[in-house]
Amino acid sequence: MFELRMATNDDMEFAFEVKRESLGPHIAVRWGWDDELQRQFHEQRWGQRTWFIITVDGCDAGTVAIDDAPTHIQFGEFYLLPGYQRNGIGTNVLRTVLTRADLQAKPVRLEYLKWNPVASLYLRHGFRVASDSDTHFFLVRDSLQM
Repeated sequence: MFELRMATNDDMEFAFEVKRESLGPHIAVRWGWDDELQRQFHEQRWGQRTWFIITVDGCDAGTVAIDDAPTHIQFGEFYLLPGYQRNGIGTNVLRTVLTRADLQAKPVRLEYLKWNPVASLYLRHGFRVASDSDTHFFLVRDSLQM
């Protein structure tokens, strides 16, 4: 089972490493991986989002940012280390957030790179594409309480 713990500034480097390992290959396909540029993006987002560390059996396994806006819950920065992928942890983290959103009668919004295979996870859980850009899909999942 997993737990979410509020991230601290001491977790910023771990969060960057998780991003590098899990999202890095998808970024590299299109632009190559520029460590300095990606670190700048990461540091900027670190100050803008509410980050959590996903722990599994007491070990840090990934990250997720969950932000409550007045009209929705913003879900992002959802990365699991490769050794923790494809064994239900991501599904369980997402379900936890969706349950919370349903209790608050709020939709959940997220975005992902168009060529990232995470799409199947989101589509299985009722997300639909609300819009897109050249590089990203922007999804929404309406609350079941609305």
